[in-house]
Amino acid sequence: MLLLISPDGVEEALDCAKAAQHLDIVDVKKPDEGSLGANFPWVIREIRDAIPADKPVSATVGDVPYKPGTVAQAALGAVVSGATYIKVGLYGCTTPDQGVDVMRAVVRAVKDHCPEALVVASGYADAHRIGCVNPLALPDIAARAGADVAMLDTAIKDGTRLFDHVSPDVCAEFVRLAHAAGLLAALAGSIKQADIGPLTRIGTDIVGVRGAVCEGGDRNTGRIQPHLVAGFRAEMDRHAQKHAAGVTAVR
Repeated sequence: MLLLISPDGVEEALDCAKAAQHLDIVDVKKPDEGSLGANFPWVIREIRDAIPADKPVSATVGDVPYKPGTVAQAALGAVVSGATYIKVGLYGCTTPDQGVDVMRAVVRAVKDHCPEALVVASGYADAHRIGCVNPLALPDIAARAGADVAMLDTAIKDGTRLFDHVSPDVCAEFVRLAHAAGLLAALAGSIKQADIGPLTRIGTDIVGVRGAVCEGGDRNTGRIQPHLVAGFRAEMDRHAQKHAAGVTAVR
């Protein structure tokens, strides 16, 4: 399972660089503009320059409306600025077909510029609160559009968490559907260390965190701490070893 950490700017990215051996992806977002708020192109470039070259950068393009052309331009800006993973939050898409329209435009814009870049179609575990597409529709949307990753996050950051809105069983089905479609499955949404066990058991490929590695556990006022990143990774490794041992014992 890959660990994705989301700094809110260049200074926090430098803190991520201090813990680079413990993380896999640095995710650029702007939390004050939403769950998947987009940061500025120059911030993506500065963060790309600030972290080790072997660590990929992910960039969100926002909690987007149903405007495929607008979103495609934003996605192109993110990949031109140095992002390897391009994340799109399908906030304003109320049907799967709308989601596919947006994601197809993004995939074309991104892959025409950089075929190796990975496109992430992100939905929301609390979709019922904002009226967007059902979480379990995301793998099919991503696959039909030619994206690489299906992701679930939470739209409203009010202290509720991923598992407050979708059960581990639903998350397991999300992961199963993503894998069946040949996609990676990413899960986020106020993930805590206590969630690592269930996420490992269901086969999650990428786990995204911010608050869990910020001082005081606060994604808004806290700052990412390298020792908390290291501690989160250590817990991930412990659960991975435990799960592998259990699988071996069953065999």
